[in-house]
Formats: sequence, C-alpha cells, structure tokens
Amino acid sequence: MSLNDRISKVIAYSGLTSSEFADEIDVQRSNISHITSGRNKPSLDFIIKIKERFPDLDWDWLITGKGEMLQKKADEPVVEKTPRPSLPDLFSLIDDQNFGITESEDTIKSETPRESNIPGASAKREKISDSQRLETEKDSQPAQAVANQEVKVKRIVLFFDNGKFETFEP
Repeated sequence: MSLNDRISKVIAYSGLTSSEFADEIDVQRSNISHITSGRNKPSLDFIIKIKERFPDLDWDWLITGKGEMLQKKADEPVVEKTPRPSLPDLFSLIDDQNFGITESEDTIKSETPRESNIPGASAKREKISDSQRLETEKDSQPAQAVANQEVKVKRIVLFFDNGKFETFEP
C-alpha cells in the first residue's frame, strides 16, 4: 500500500470529508486532493500534522506501511473527552432583584471626554522660508524646434485579434 493510499485510509478512519480533514490538520484543501489522487507525495510536515492530530495512529504504519494502522495500547485507561459546559445565560449572572427598577443607580454619569482637555492649537502658522518654486520649462527646447527636425520611423508594431503581434523595423 502506498503512502497516498494510507493517507486516504486515515481520512476514511477519521470519518471526515477531505475538506474537513484538511481543515482539521490545518493544510490547504487542494493538498489533500493532490495527495489522494497520487499527483503529489505528502511532505514530512504534512505527515507530522496528521500524527499530531491523530496520536493513536502507528508511526511506522504511517511512514512505511508496516504493522497495524492503530497503536496497540497496553491496558491504558481510556480517557474520554468531557463535553464543555454551556455558557451561562447573561441574565442569570445578575443577582440584584431590583435591577432596572432603581433609576438613580442605573443612570449613566456624563463625563467630559478626555479630548476636550487638549489645549487648542495655536492659530499662528509658521512660514516655510526655505521652499522654492518649481523650475519652469524655460530650459527645454520649444516645440517648433522638434517640428523642424527630420522624423524617422523606428518601429511598427501590428497587434492581431488572436493576441499575436508582428514588429517591423525599417
């Protein structure tokens, strides 16, 4: 049995779909598809993630295919997962029988926001003395000089509908 087949067997053993299995061991879903189809071989990191998530798998079987899929436990007590207790209702946490009746205790005290304690910005603005104007285009040649020069065609490029093109250079 190949390593890809063993991983397929582990997925079947887990009782999860390929997508759920990928999420469970924290890999991309496409990795599972590529490995189970035989396109790619699993990396060591991938196998370690499987072993960490399913510690009852036999390491030798997972790597080499020798032995049994599951480790044989020597009379170890089975530790069952205890379900998490549900969160308590928020209203059951309130012990005050008069909650919401006494307005004096339930009113919100208005406080001045901290932002109002910031001193106002000064209206005086500093002048930037070291700024300079951008250079004008006095140094560049006038457009008429370019018009008087001889213009030569350097290259002609034709683009076709099918995405191809041709280049002509005289």
